[in-house]
Amino acid sequence: MKKIVILISGRGSNMQALLEAQLPCRIAAVISNRADAGGLAIAQEHGVPTAVVAHRDYPDRAAFDAALAQTIDGFKPDFVVLAGFMRILTEDFVKHYHGRLVNIHPSLLPAYGGLDTHARALHDGVRIHGCTVHFVTPDLDHGPVIIQAAVPVLCDDTEKSLAARVLHEEHRIYPQAVRWLCSNEIRLDKHGKVLFRSRKQSGHALIFPGLE
Repeated sequence: MKKIVILISGRGSNMQALLEAQLPCRIAAVISNRADAGGLAIAQEHGVPTAVVAHRDYPDRAAFDAALAQTIDGFKPDFVVLAGFMRILTEDFVKHYHGRLVNIHPSLLPAYGGLDTHARALHDGVRIHGCTVHFVTPDLDHGPVIIQAAVPVLCDDTEKSLAARVLHEEHRIYPQAVRWLCSNEIRLDKHGKVLFRSRKQSGHALIFPGLE
């Protein structure tokens, strides 16, 4: 059975969705860069080992990432799963986990990488927004896409209401992506694209507002 380590920085709602999804893997540990992260208590309630590697204890990103990698590797995971981990990782760290490091981002990448994705989507007046699970590469928020979910942007949406609609989909697609990883259903080809071994695809379109 595959093992995963989950990295968090805060409440860990995506981590909780993974813990409750009955995935075909063992969650070896939850690690946070903040000792006050609410997700640590949730992980402990699920009987998952936890650890803290506080970024403020290190002089720079490289030193922090080296300590973080040492802690992660102590659990010997097959995959490292970022679930609201609010640190930009160094190129050396990302390369160390090439093909084994995944993240979820609250936009339909490559649109709206970085922060404040919902506010930017509302400002630009897009009609469809969403979330993306992707492999992590040194190019921030531009790694190979595993799965995406799209939601309509309603006329009366606020950042809060749009974020809640997107988060609901995050909790659905992240467990699916990890399930595929742990079941060897996906792989990266030589061009860095995600290939499915047996997954059938449909051609259904999401159109919003709808056609008359």
